[in-house]
Amino acid sequence: MFLRKSLVGLTFCTCYLASYITNKYVLSVLKFTYPTIFQGWQTFLGGLLLHVSWKLGWVEINSASWSAVSTWLPASLLFVGIIYAGSRALSRLAIPVFLILHNVAEVINYWHQKCFRKEKTSLSNICSAFFIVAAAGFLPFNDVQFDPDGYFWAIIHLFCVGIYKILRKSQKPSALSDFDQQYFNYIFSTGLLAFAAHPTGDLPSVLDFPFLNFYRFHGSCCASGVLGFFVVISTVKLRSLMAPVQCAAWIFFAKIITAAVSILLFDVILTSATMGCLLLGGLGETLLIFSEQKIS
Repeated sequence: MFLRKSLVGLTFCTCYLASYITNKYVLSVLKFTYPTIFQGWQTFLGGLLLHVSWKLGWVEINSASWSAVSTWLPASLLFVGIIYAGSRALSRLAIPVFLILHNVAEVINYWHQKCFRKEKTSLSNICSAFFIVAAAGFLPFNDVQFDPDGYFWAIIHLFCVGIYKILRKSQKPSALSDFDQQYFNYIFSTGLLAFAAHPTGDLPSVLDFPFLNFYRFHGSCCASGVLGFFVVISTVKLRSLMAPVQCAAWIFFAKIITAAVSILLFDVILTSATMGCLLLGGLGETLLIFSEQKIS
């Protein structure tokens, strides 16, 4: 059982790392900054692969009632906000910076649980929330590659992620499984992003993209969609095999590896102040996992 869990965890980390690196390459190196098209393609391919996996019996997707689907629609709308804003932010920010800002979503979820669900809190919970917010708050003032648009979209992204987590947790137990939820997210996102491609100007502008007919671009876009699908599959598998604390630890490990590798592959300028913010954010997430372990 330990070997199986380790294999699933390592598979998740590999897919997580490869997905971020591939997306960053397309968005920042190739500069394919047309999020409705890029994310629309990813959700279409992810939905197609999930549908094929369902038909082949590899995953289970249940027929849900319209009431269950309609209840999930706000979460699907937030999912579109997550991937759209995340794509725009990642195109402008370094991966370590993006991940530190992304972690603030956990604090939003934590304060909701504390204020509205009256869940027990501890000193380590409070410290972890403080460190995560402090790291994200000080980062813009110490980031020599500061991009206001990147931070703006990152803020929208983290709020969408935080509210999505709250909605997802509030609907448990739900008539929709993890695969059901992701399947409807894919369908809704593909339709909405396809509809928005022309009004946003992405569809007319993409014809001027210089690498439109290059194999590097085609291969990277295909890889991004496939890797995103495998991240979803491995995440669901991770949740089904492990306790929440173990899942959080593997996700944290994947973030550390992804941030470290991205520094080697992309143009990232780290000052001592920036490194201090990154380490403070990492300390906050470590304390969050530690506090969850004590509670469980």
